[in-house]
Amino acid sequence: MSNKDAFITAIKNGYTFKGETIKIGAAMLDGEVIPEAEIFLPLKTMNRHGLVAGATGGGKTKSFQMIAEGLSDASVPVLLMDIKGDLSGIAAAGTINDKITARYQSLKMEYKPCTFPVDLLTLSQQKGVRLRATVSEFGPVLLTKILGLNDTQGGVVAMIFKYCDDHKLPLLDLKDFIKVLQYVGNEGKAELQATYGNISTTSTGTILRKVIELQQQGADVFFGEKSFEVEDLMRISDDGRGMISVLRVTDLQDRPKLFSTFMLQMLAELYAVCPEEGDLDKPKLIIFIDEAHLIFQEASKALLEEIDTIIKLIRSKGIGIYFCTQNPMDVPASVLGQLGLKIQHALRAFTAADRTVIKQTAQNYPETTFYKTEDLITQLGIGEALVTILNEKGIPTPLAHVMMCTPRSRMDVLTDAEIDGIVNHSKLVAKYNQVINTSSAYEMLTAKLQQAAANTQANATASLKQAKPEESTLEKVANNTIVKSMMRTAGTTIVRSLLGSLGLGGRTRSSSKSWF
Repeated sequence: MSNKDAFITAIKNGYTFKGETIKIGAAMLDGEVIPEAEIFLPLKTMNRHGLVAGATGGGKTKSFQMIAEGLSDASVPVLLMDIKGDLSGIAAAGTINDKITARYQSLKMEYKPCTFPVDLLTLSQQKGVRLRATVSEFGPVLLTKILGLNDTQGGVVAMIFKYCDDHKLPLLDLKDFIKVLQYVGNEGKAELQATYGNISTTSTGTILRKVIELQQQGADVFFGEKSFEVEDLMRISDDGRGMISVLRVTDLQDRPKLFSTFMLQMLAELYAVCPEEGDLDKPKLIIFIDEAHLIFQEASKALLEEIDTIIKLIRSKGIGIYFCTQNPMDVPASVLGQLGLKIQHALRAFTAADRTVIKQTAQNYPETTFYKTEDLITQLGIGEALVTILNEKGIPTPLAHVMMCTPRSRMDVLTDAEIDGIVNHSKLVAKYNQVINTSSAYEMLTAKLQQAAANTQANATASLKQAKPEESTLEKVANNTIVKSMMRTAGTTIVRSLLGSLGLGGRTRSSSKSWF
């Protein structure tokens, strides 16, 4: 058997599955595309998570755009995190060109442009379905980890949530949380200490600064009502395809803490809401996170542990998470070890540090006699990748150098008019984009403090009246208006008589000579 025949046999044995699959391309050997060595992804194991990595311009974003299309066709809903702003085009049909024609000829496939059912979501004021969550839904543990607080400060946060629960004070947005925080550190300190124990002013001050830091990254827009229901990410379109939700977060690249906050809350909510499913024939939802380093670069140890835990557990809910980043080392080792699918586009070696990363990356892939992995990573062309996945038995497939299919949808952004059309026809915009201003902790505590101030003023006035002695009969007569008028008249007469006796009584203001 020739080396090529052995290669084709190894690929066919490794990438033939019983269940439903998505074709992503064909394997290559010695720079040649082998059309019969087809590469498929089994839907059954796509809840095992994955990684798409590679240098800028290698085609990694288009790879998961293409995979998202296949999932939608298989009635699997998808959530795409559009960090760079170039994924909205999945709602429009692609256009063929010479490069696409040549690629599909080598793959011996037909290119068929297609549109896909899309909802545009937003965390900010951009056009789309508004995503929000209340502070109460975060809960004290998750909020503590997001803010990076220590155990003592986390205890104060837990106490605040308990106080609000006990006194029916809804925590909807950060304004509510800040108001309660200020209250427990000042006017309400004695009240809370009597029930919940001592509260450190230093702790409340630190927590307040952390919350303000989160506000400065735009979190006020995210916290509040109406809360987004994660079940709406798992919808099927009217034609039976999975809905593709494109979360437009192009304005969050310089606000990683807000992005991490949203991601962790959403994953926690999905885990809490979705029932245990085990390994299904196909996943209930797949999430693609572009520029994944934004989640990890400023994450605290506690936050990383929370992400690690959720990644481990959420696959049993039928949900798969796929990270997309330039460097595989951007993803913590504890998370990287849980990613069953790996699609590695080209890496470039410009420095000694780059060569070290490439060597480490090559070691993450199964050993193969067909490729020199460490060298091949630096030689991959645009739209080529090294691929390995978990088969239906959970065993890694042979490493394959793959010529990837291109997306059938537009590989560019939508126009403003096209975005308006999608937003105007969205079933979710009417549900979530209305402004709700429910009376919550801020309004209730403000009213409480105002009433307390009014009561204090009323008590002070009453006390002053009680302290003032009763007027005597002589004082009552003296204070009588008529008596006062008679006394003024008599006083004027006396003064005038006195002035007259001094020789001044006959002069008036109209006299030719002044008094002085």
